[in-house]
Amino acid sequence: MPKPRTRRGAGREEKKRKRIEEAEQQHETYESENKRQRTYEDNDNTDGFDYQDGQDPQQNGLGEKEFFGMLAEEEQEYFRRADELLELNQFPSTEDRDIFLENVWKEAEGKELKLASSQSCSRLMERLIQLSNTAQKKRLFEAFGGHFLSLVQHRFASHCCEALFLRSAGVVSQELSGYVLDTKGTDVDMQKPEASMENLFLATLDELEGALSYLITDRFASHTLRVLLLVLAGRPLEDASVRSLIKSKKKEKISVAGGSATDEANQGLRAVPESFSMAAKKIIQDSTAGMDATALRVLARHPIGNPTLQLLLELDLTLNKTEQKAESEQPTLLFQLLPGAPKSLSDGSSEASEFINGMIYDQIGSRLIETLITHCPGKVFKALNQNIFLPRIEGYVRNDVSCYAAIRVLNRLSKDDLVQAVEKITPTVPQLVAKSRLNVLKTLFERCNARGANDEIKKLNKGLKEGCGKTPADLVIFLCGLKDEEKKKKDVQQLSKNEYAIQSHGAQLLTTLLSIPGPTKGVQESLLALEPQTLVRLATTSMPTVTVLTTALATSSSNPAFHKSIASAILPHTHELAISQFGHNLINAIVEVPSKGKERSIPFHMKEAFMARLGDHEAELRDSWMGRSVWRNWKGDMWKTRRGDWKLWMREVDANVASSLPQRGPKVAEREKPPAKPVPEVVEEHPDQEPAAQEHITEDNMKMVVDDVVEAAVNGEEEESKKDKKVKTKKSKKDKKEKKEKKDKKKKDKSAEAKADEETEE
Repeated sequence: MPKPRTRRGAGREEKKRKRIEEAEQQHETYESENKRQRTYEDNDNTDGFDYQDGQDPQQNGLGEKEFFGMLAEEEQEYFRRADELLELNQFPSTEDRDIFLENVWKEAEGKELKLASSQSCSRLMERLIQLSNTAQKKRLFEAFGGHFLSLVQHRFASHCCEALFLRSAGVVSQELSGYVLDTKGTDVDMQKPEASMENLFLATLDELEGALSYLITDRFASHTLRVLLLVLAGRPLEDASVRSLIKSKKKEKISVAGGSATDEANQGLRAVPESFSMAAKKIIQDSTAGMDATALRVLARHPIGNPTLQLLLELDLTLNKTEQKAESEQPTLLFQLLPGAPKSLSDGSSEASEFINGMIYDQIGSRLIETLITHCPGKVFKALNQNIFLPRIEGYVRNDVSCYAAIRVLNRLSKDDLVQAVEKITPTVPQLVAKSRLNVLKTLFERCNARGANDEIKKLNKGLKEGCGKTPADLVIFLCGLKDEEKKKKDVQQLSKNEYAIQSHGAQLLTTLLSIPGPTKGVQESLLALEPQTLVRLATTSMPTVTVLTTALATSSSNPAFHKSIASAILPHTHELAISQFGHNLINAIVEVPSKGKERSIPFHMKEAFMARLGDHEAELRDSWMGRSVWRNWKGDMWKTRRGDWKLWMREVDANVASSLPQRGPKVAEREKPPAKPVPEVVEEHPDQEPAAQEHITEDNMKMVVDDVVEAAVNGEEEESKKDKKVKTKKSKKDKKEKKEKKDKKKKDKSAEAKADEETEE
């Protein structure tokens, strides 16, 4: 044992030794006294189940917890140091790190269960899983085998099980294409027949089979069960929506250098064997088989059980979608929640109707209704819409809980049903604005635009303006939360979570309006009516608010002075915006606006003024990553050293020609300059077609003027041809001089040789 450095350290070591001895004594007495009643009050489980040791540990709730022992002091110190080294990743080479990992795996052999259940060393186990190869993952499955039921309920070991399942999902798909024995890192004497990853997963499911009903509501096992379900179904494991489903907000993110390479196999849909699909269906049936209507309602309102029930319902609806219409093969969980659907939904007193009406206003249960609306079959959704949602849609969109389920309904409506819903909602639009139901309005505008309901867009836009204010500037000021004068001094971090969400929804609504031809004009007029200081606040408040300005610059306008007016308003604040976390995106967006154009343009002299202001604060720009981004996008180094090349580059940007001029010497720049676009190709381009450098702009809002493009291309070709002629003349003059010098040297050499010969003869 290492010698303590101080008296305080010696005291800590003594206390730690006593705790270990007490834990060992308690474990010994626990094994000897097996008739004592025991109640679980551990932090790992909050369900409050208690049992007697005499009964079966797998009966009636939580099973008996296993104690895997504790690591010795020297072992704990070794693994803690190994964890620090992996986190720092200061190895001389990858080979050295691989050797280090092999040694750590050898040291951890036989201690996997202790490591996984240790508070200080479970992070090391997660990092080792991220860096492990296929053979090491399979050995870990075998080490955990027989103990998975205890591990998934453990506070720390459950995270190791999640990491093992996530990292092994890609191996299953690889083995489907061809089974390859992975013997890397194993000794020849230790090699033995290797089980497939499919069989290892199925063996894990066999261990958990009898405990699924209570694992759904377990504080730690529920997350592991969701991961296992996603792996069995072949669903993507790295999507944002899936990430929030399988991981708690409080979960610490454990990462290690080199561990992201294995994440590529988890992106997108994965091929899984038929046994996995059958196992997923069996889990869905076993999890809710013994539950009646009351138990399902309790589970739907349970904060831990609801996300798992959502996933079970979604998989039940998607996996059984291709099955035959026989009653035995229809989605089972759906009809447990909605008995007799779709016929029973027409009766308001039926069990199915009462379930929907009771859950849609519940803060937790409404999430299950959202999943049901999104994935239920068309016949069931039609009955839900006609009997429950459409008659009361105006009331659902006003409520702060039921509005999210109403949004899912609006996304599935046909044009006729959507028009009918908008007619009911339109009179309440000012009230929706006052209640900050801006996400509902955003969905209404998007769906009306997608369905071609232009008259309804006009009605909604009129109600939106009435709710925001009388003046044009009120539209942006109200929706982006800039109305209160007291909030001018506040930073985004000082805003409450609710206020930031409302501000984000308002900015997203404005961005949506900019993509619709009719309301675009109103948003642009509102931006023009803002004062320069308000524009700066809009650009520096948050990412959604600055996106409103960047989208406005990328959108064509019937007012030819719109883009120039926005640019002139923010020109005095160029330096302030360039070093802002969000505002630098606006300065970068100005480069992409052409200097000539009827529908959107910022004059070239104004861009030069922006660049001059950036050049005055070059040192300060280089001190922050935001400023360096602006300096790089504006090609500040080229502007400093080669002003003519910078002007040529800016003209190429105006002509929407992809340019990649290197910032080296002028000769290299001329040699590597991409060829200009030929005039016939530009003339043949359709005027409604998107320019190459503005792929994120919609076709209706962005048009290029062909004549200006042709002039720019022709001017560029003429200047390049002049430069080429000058270079050729210089080269020809140099060649002539070199030839003359060579001839003179030859003559001198011959005369010198002749003189030398004469002297030797004499």
